[in-house]
Amino acid sequence: MAASPRKFDARIFVAAVLSGVSLQVLMLPPAAKAAGYCLNNGEGPCYNDSGSSSGSIKGVVDQRFNQIITNRVLGTVLLGVNEQINCSDCVSAFGSAGSFSAGIHGRKEITNNLSLLAGLAYTQYGESGYKVTDAPIGAFALRYDFTDWGSSRPFFDVGTILTPFEKVSYSRSYSYTTAFGPAAPPSIALQSSTNASEYSVYGRAGWITRLSPRDELAASVEVWQLWQSVSGYSDPNAASNAFSANVAGGTDRTNLAKIGAQWTHLFGDNIETNINGGFVQSFANHSGLVATVTGEDGLVAPTIGNQSWFEYGGRVGFRITKGWVADLFVNGTLGPQPVGNTIHGGVGLRVNY
Repeated sequence: MAASPRKFDARIFVAAVLSGVSLQVLMLPPAAKAAGYCLNNGEGPCYNDSGSSSGSIKGVVDQRFNQIITNRVLGTVLLGVNEQINCSDCVSAFGSAGSFSAGIHGRKEITNNLSLLAGLAYTQYGESGYKVTDAPIGAFALRYDFTDWGSSRPFFDVGTILTPFEKVSYSRSYSYTTAFGPAAPPSIALQSSTNASEYSVYGRAGWITRLSPRDELAASVEVWQLWQSVSGYSDPNAASNAFSANVAGGTDRTNLAKIGAQWTHLFGDNIETNINGGFVQSFANHSGLVATVTGEDGLVAPTIGNQSWFEYGGRVGFRITKGWVADLFVNGTLGPQPVGNTIHGGVGLRVNY
């Protein structure tokens, strides 16, 4: 008789496993986490800049304010800031260093009271981390001098300074650490390039006094409004740039009030001198810089408060022959950052006619 097949008994199988077979479970380690940002309070490696990256964006705001002020200082040379208020028609070609500038400017009498001041220049300049290149500057103004009032009289200027295009680069640097991760570089230094344009308008009211045929003294009050439009840009690619920034395009604005004076004197028959200076106060400043920084919460939009500084200038002219004058001149600022202490000097050849 054939044997009948056995039924599968689960109890027998379980007993066999427990008695003779050991089950091994292999526990895999968790996958390594990529470093995040410590402000997210995540576990594991994270980056921490302690606000250094956001602070570097504020540094760019300061650079942009210095840029708009320097552009104006260079533009005033084209409007005859180093020359007397009332003089004959003239044209001057010049070049300067400190900030490279080369151009031509002059004045033309339209009537006995009204004169046109104008100039064009090509400039390159930089300060405190930024650099401007390929920047043409044009300046135009009308001056009304009440000559029929006599040797002591009022005068008024209205004008503009224009830079329709310029190339500019801004720098920022910051440092960060990594928690529970590989060591971070001690600091990150970045230089980013973009385009910008600048425009300003001003009005000036003053009083001129002819102390003698050799001396002219003038005092004035000026009010300016300035705009600076900067195109958007991003940080250059850098493997260690953990807190990269993307800066949107925006327009900076500021208003200035200046109280100044100048004195022009002729030594002997051949040496002309001029000194000028004034106190400047900015107000209603607005920074158009808004940045998105990787790892930061929201947008970074630093502000800039009102600033004050001194401006100075001077010129020594040597009368080479009748109608021809060789000039040495200097202009600059004195004050705290972001304007700081700057100096721009140059030489010119002027023709009076």
